[in-house]
Amino acid sequence: FQLVESGGGLVQTGGSLRLSCTASLFSFKNYAVGWFRQAPGKEREGVSCISSSGDDSYYGDSVKGRFTVTRDKTRGTVYLQMNNLKPDDQAEYYCAAARTITTAQDMCLVDHILMFDGWGQGTQVFVSS
Repeated sequence: FQLVESGGGLVQTGGSLRLSCTASLFSFKNYAVGWFRQAPGKEREGVSCISSSGDDSYYGDSVKGRFTVTRDKTRGTVYLQMNNLKPDDQAEYYCAAARTITTAQDMCLVDHILMFDGWGQGTQVFVSS
């Protein structure tokens, strides 16, 4: 199924953005959701992920303490609040969802990509120095 990301844009170093991820047809409340990013010439990496319940979250080392992932089940939306953005955060950000993955850390493992049920088209984040 299709996911839709929004909220990307241009921000100065130290600024903030909030990304949103929604499903096109349903609330995907029973799915773990992950945020991934990929910059030109770099491998895709798991940034932050959240379990279906919202009780379990995981963050990559490069974003710990700066990014926060939450989900609003009533709105069927998963958010990624990004604070203190750095030029290295500049990338295309994608969200993905998986019904059979139960932990946030497992959701963030790119090796599990074949288990993902849906992906978004991505939203671009630009960070100026």
